[in-house]
Amino acid sequence: MKILLTGATGYIGKRLLPLLLEKGYEVICCVRDKSRFYYPETPSTNIQIIEVDFLDQKSVDKIPDDIDAAYYLIHSMSGAVNYDELESIAANNFKEKINRTNARQIIYLSGIVNDKSLSKHLSSRKAVEEILKSGTTPATTLRAGIIVGSGSASFEIIRDLVYKLPVMITPKWLNTKCQPIAIADVLEFLMKSLLNSKTYDESFDIGGPDILTYKQMLLQFAEVKKLKRYIFTLPVMTPKLSSYWLYFITSTSFKLASALVSSMKVEVICSDTRINTLLDVKPITYNQALQKALIKIDEDAVASSWKDSQISGQFKGSVGYYLKVPKKDCFIDRRKREITDRDAVIAKIWSIGGETGWYYADWLWSLRGFIDKIFGGVGARRGRTNRQNIHVGDVLDFWRVVYADKKQGKLILYAEMKLPGEAWLEFKIFNNTLYQAATFRPKGLAGKLYWYAVLPFHGFIFNGMINQLINQEK
Repeated sequence: MKILLTGATGYIGKRLLPLLLEKGYEVICCVRDKSRFYYPETPSTNIQIIEVDFLDQKSVDKIPDDIDAAYYLIHSMSGAVNYDELESIAANNFKEKINRTNARQIIYLSGIVNDKSLSKHLSSRKAVEEILKSGTTPATTLRAGIIVGSGSASFEIIRDLVYKLPVMITPKWLNTKCQPIAIADVLEFLMKSLLNSKTYDESFDIGGPDILTYKQMLLQFAEVKKLKRYIFTLPVMTPKLSSYWLYFITSTSFKLASALVSSMKVEVICSDTRINTLLDVKPITYNQALQKALIKIDEDAVASSWKDSQISGQFKGSVGYYLKVPKKDCFIDRRKREITDRDAVIAKIWSIGGETGWYYADWLWSLRGFIDKIFGGVGARRGRTNRQNIHVGDVLDFWRVVYADKKQGKLILYAEMKLPGEAWLEFKIFNNTLYQAATFRPKGLAGKLYWYAVLPFHGFIFNGMINQLINQEK
């Protein structure tokens, strides 16, 4: 049977794909950019990849007609200002196409919407649900609240707050109740709903057994990590101030922080849990979900992360646009060193960023990240998903991977920090020589002035970096 999987490079899609393949399904993966698709196992004959832009009706026609079911896992709440309008357009285009296929079911992962005063984010999810249900293909909606798992936005925010703030002065919405659910349980619900006629044309709330305030979630995380944390709530912190609070303390973007804050003021509690009995699923507790997530992180086995999605930074469009590093009208810092142990140098390059750092003058990289945050950029807190593996589209602090080939010994990063221009950082090994190049394409006079302002630092930062990259082999 053929299953259509939208959002195949997203947080949920990356985890759902191997489960579908294990069941023997042929999976058609819809992605906006083929170069960002990566599957860790040997390429499967049961995977078909198609590039689809759901805002473009002609593009949607690429979806084959002989599919049996379709997962709709498309969200864009931290993208454009009018993301709710864009989500409606995408959902309509998807619905119209699926109606013309052989599909017997649409499965949509939404948010819990049991309050009359919904945030823009939750209202948009509800609107998409209604659009999908208005078609002729039976639609199953699974409504989740906070999803807890390694790499999820909610989990990362909780972890950042607990790790960084022994004492928290927080907004009053931390007393809002929610019903968190483990990512493993979300995936089980998604799998068991597939082509299950009992779920057709139905909407279900899915959640774990615990109903907690966000404050209790933070304190439970601290307890699991054996950390003493004190939280005091204030009634005066406005949504905008709350968004800035999350933005500067955590790795989230300001747009995502704003969307989350507006949603966190609304209780997200399951109105009924009949689906647990219907599908024979027993969700684990919040504490158990935390334990599982932390184990995955310790084992460096995080399957997907929200930070690697395009909405986490300034990265727009296809990777191909950024892949060709320009030379004309650019400032370039070039360095090279002879090497004797190619594998050792590649291993060090592939470990760059995140907890490993940038090998030289890390305090300056951190300072640059802090300045970037002040000016509304991504900062350096995003880190990286895995400590040793790198794939196209991954985040490395305030860089985005646009090319990564270990066999070739080549890595190209594109800067997502706020800049008066565009910047690339490139590493390449050829004939036992490591080539390192930092390229900056300025925009106008401001860009040129920026380059000359930071030029004095380049001499020791980039020189120190390449020296440390080859030092590991000695």
